[in-house]
Amino acid sequence: MNITGRLTRDAEVRTTSQDKQVVNFSVATNNSYRNKQGERIEQTTYFDCSYWITPNVAKLLTKGILVELTGRVSTRAWVGNDGEPRAGLNFHTSQIKLHGGSRRTETVQATAKPKSNKTAEQGTEDDLPF
Repeated sequence: MNITGRLTRDAEVRTTSQDKQVVNFSVATNNSYRNKQGERIEQTTYFDCSYWITPNVAKLLTKGILVELTGRVSTRAWVGNDGEPRAGLNFHTSQIKLHGGSRRTETVQATAKPKSNKTAEQGTEDDLPF
């Protein structure tokens, strides 16, 4: 599933009891439609998001930035401190595409592999094309 929305707060990195790091952030998506009476209805949906692949992305995820996310949705229900039942949507993010704040677009993918290859970086004179 893909969603596009704006971050409602800066991302935070949390470490689990198994020493794994997860980036948590919240995204609001907007939808509008016209009802039978022709009135325009605005609807905002909030997603609590998690990203497990790399904590480095947290530096880029700041409040207000527009993001396009790929992942899967799950629901959760709980009873609040006031005793009232509550529900929320979780978005387990596998890919993040940034669309705001600068002219460049950054993509973080679940399939990304380290680009570091020390042998290729060192190079030799034999590698020269002339």
